[in-house]
Amino acid sequence: MSTNPHSEALSGRALTRNNSDPGKPLHVLTLTPFYPSFGDDANGCFVSEPVEWVNRTGVQNTVLALQPFYRGSVQNRKSKIPAEWLRYFSLPGGFGLPSAGAFVFARIVARVRELHGRQPIEVIHAHGPLPCGHAAMLLSAEMGIPYVVSVHGLDAFSTVQVMGRAGEWCNRISRRVYANSRRVICISEQVREQVLERMGRSCRTSVVYNGVDPELFSPSRQADSDPITILSVGNLIPIKGHELLVRAVATLASEFPTLRWEIIGDGVEHDRLQVLAAQLQIADRVLFLGRQSRKLVAAAMRRCTLFALPSRYEGLGCVYLEAMSCGKPVIGCREQGIAEIIQHGSNGFLVGPGNEKELTLAIAMLLRDPRRRASLGVAARDTILDRLTLEHQADALVRIYRESAQ
Repeated sequence: MSTNPHSEALSGRALTRNNSDPGKPLHVLTLTPFYPSFGDDANGCFVSEPVEWVNRTGVQNTVLALQPFYRGSVQNRKSKIPAEWLRYFSLPGGFGLPSAGAFVFARIVARVRELHGRQPIEVIHAHGPLPCGHAAMLLSAEMGIPYVVSVHGLDAFSTVQVMGRAGEWCNRISRRVYANSRRVICISEQVREQVLERMGRSCRTSVVYNGVDPELFSPSRQADSDPITILSVGNLIPIKGHELLVRAVATLASEFPTLRWEIIGDGVEHDRLQVLAAQLQIADRVLFLGRQSRKLVAAAMRRCTLFALPSRYEGLGCVYLEAMSCGKPVIGCREQGIAEIIQHGSNGFLVGPGNEKELTLAIAMLLRDPRRRASLGVAARDTILDRLTLEHQADALVRIYRESAQ
């Protein structure tokens, strides 16, 4: 959790207001649109994995996973903390986002009353201001249960995703959600600044970085070997910067004959990237692996030579942390959330967003120097173990829950 003085002062006031016994078990209701399901265990892993660790502290977590009706049904995945998937009515696309929270509330209020009757819910944790934060705010007004809301990206008010009048509506509702919450939990200082820019410095915020399972994402016991592999994990969308990596691989292909690039993920850029790789005569070096399970992602991170994702719009990025936990040198971009974790030249490299030349030079430098790669990898792993495991994240969340509970 952040040590920002502003957060510490707020935390102190919350503790004075709430005298709950630290040993008293808490019942937390989690509302989330993201959660692993059968066939996609990576979706919402940044919600489900911390929930499992929170429960190890004695906190009971009930998870309601919300899905708009037009996306079809979801088959629940067996997990230690299973979710109850509930479908709700919503208008498709960004136009429907401002009203989605009200529909979620209408869909789940009876179920929440039932859960609350069985065992009182002390805190609601909503993931994202819309629609779950909006629903949590309405539940709080109806039932008197305090809530906290997590912000997982830079579009904290949904005005980048949604334009025009619908975007203005999203902005107004998001501001109300943040203002009425006991705490706004941000995944990085950069995300926090996005919130405070519109809400003002009096908004109650805390930074809780995403954590990593250091056992699942652990270093390989084998030394690097051919082929030399760059790995990227992420949706194939323009902001992730995959095109820069295609061009970097093409530039470095003659110097590194065994160099290849593995891409885990899928999206609208897939076909265009394939065409570009063919035009640059490196189609045989670029492997599109599609979506992969958590275990396969971890295996790919262990076997790669380095991890690179030059994303130019990233609140933090769990994949960088996971690669660091695997003891790999990681390349991210300056001015993004990950720049709060990567110390350039010490535990990874940072390049300018959209800077193809700088990215290519950074990759070349690492590929030419195995000792530098190894030292960066060790430092990266130590960074995760020191303060960015799931246990660290769970401890921070439990403190916030106890401070926020009535």
